[in-house]
Amino acid sequence: MRMCELREKEVINCRDGERLGYVCDIEFDINTGIITKLIVPGPCKIWGILGREHEYCIAFCSIKQIGPDVILVDIDINEALEKIIF
Repeated sequence: MRMCELREKEVINCRDGERLGYVCDIEFDINTGIITKLIVPGPCKIWGILGREHEYCIAFCSIKQIGPDVILVDIDINEALEKIIF
């Protein structure tokens, strides 16, 4: 599967059915080439005008199923939410 195909899939949390968004980036191990995390933009700041302050970093082992148009994950939202460092 290519990155462009992953970007078209919506990420949904199995625990509560919440839509997290679409994959924007991946993190992988340089030595092995294995994907370690999926990066999904976090919630917007005030009315979406001021951008985003956090992103969801979803460990690859938390992915339960990749379907034709969605990716099902099982994560604790508070643990997966990380602050963006510029």
